[in-house]
Amino acid sequence: MRYLPLSDDDRAQMLAVIGAKSVDDLYAGVPSGALLDKPVALPAHQGEQEVERLMKLLASCNIPAGKTAFFLGAGAYRHHIPASVDHLIQRSEFLTTYTPYQPEIAQGTLQALYEFQTQVALLLDMEVANASMYDGSTGMAEAALMAARVTKRTRVVLSGGVHPHYAETVRTTCEAAGLEIVALPAAVDDEMAVLRAMDANTAAVIVQSPNVFGAITDLKPIADGAHAGGALLVASFTEAMAFGLIEPPGAMGADIVVGEGQSIGNALNFGGPYVGLFATKEKYLRQSPGRLAGETVDADGKRGFVLTLSTREQHIRREKATSNICTNSGLCTLAWTIHMTLLGAEGLKRVATLNHENACDLADALAATPGVEVLTRRYFNEFAIRLPKRADIVLDALLEKGIIGGVPFARLNPTEGMENVLLVCATETNTPEDINAYAAALKEIVQ
Repeated sequence: MRYLPLSDDDRAQMLAVIGAKSVDDLYAGVPSGALLDKPVALPAHQGEQEVERLMKLLASCNIPAGKTAFFLGAGAYRHHIPASVDHLIQRSEFLTTYTPYQPEIAQGTLQALYEFQTQVALLLDMEVANASMYDGSTGMAEAALMAARVTKRTRVVLSGGVHPHYAETVRTTCEAAGLEIVALPAAVDDEMAVLRAMDANTAAVIVQSPNVFGAITDLKPIADGAHAGGALLVASFTEAMAFGLIEPPGAMGADIVVGEGQSIGNALNFGGPYVGLFATKEKYLRQSPGRLAGETVDADGKRGFVLTLSTREQHIRREKATSNICTNSGLCTLAWTIHMTLLGAEGLKRVATLNHENACDLADALAATPGVEVLTRRYFNEFAIRLPKRADIVLDALLEKGIIGGVPFARLNPTEGMENVLLVCATETNTPEDINAYAAALKEIVQ
């Protein structure tokens, strides 16, 4: 037994040391009604070869994104990741690194984090960025908590374009901390509604652009309105690739920018892992969650790297910590940085342009189908359409034709009147043949 090396004698000695007669004594404090009277209904243990065969059989039930025409988005995006990214992150000095508890010893790790922070700040046009968050949704919750610390207020307003999963994460985290979370009804546009929902106790308004419907918003008037009311503007996103083309949030007055970085360097992987990007203005730096890697010189004047800011509870007293973030998704940040370095500014712009062009071609093709309406007016690579039938029924029919056609909005947020709304995404990985096949299949299904 490779991973279960203890013998019966070993267990007997361990029980004797702690004064227990049997393993059952360890559960004496558990109410009898909570204990099972028979083993859990799971298969008996098997050998390595049998387990491997079973896991491969289960894995074969999945449909990989690259196996068929794929138009999913809604917070998780399929992009081409160069093979060199995966090769480099598997180098032993990177793959085995974790949290640098003695950070100055881990100079390579700190330099990678420093480069990552620099790239994030440049991409979002912000003054400082931290060494990453778990993902975009928990990052948004941390941004709301940070805004409350900065403003000494306890109310946060989320626009109707914020991804519903992000909104629920904010609600779960922040209501437990005593904040009032106001999530506005789902809306394809009208991000200005957050200003109408403000009051004197509003710490922040949170607006997503591109939003969950793919709509791009001019954040400048929202920033001006929020600041006039003494609140901060938190700008969010789920598609980092968009900033290869559209104006970054920092240039439009955002105080905190937070979102998901998965689309750069990190493949879908059937749901993770992800990497949250978090940036802010320098004047709010000490209220920023997580950690910051900084550049300095050593006693000999040589360039070196340090943890400039460590405000998580593993580093300092819990009551002084700004967050309980326990890792910085280090391997994912490295993949992000390598991919960004390989692309460069011009490469990122070219890939982003391909995304937008493919999305425009897809929107035109789908809109040509009678009864199909494109709801999103300004978009990057994702948009919402209204179908003449329920979106989930149409998707099932598309899947039978080998097309993964998108995400029903009602799956994210079961809002009345949204049953026919479908979120559709096209990236540089979609071919003209994919788009033509989707349009032809949709026309046949909805007629």
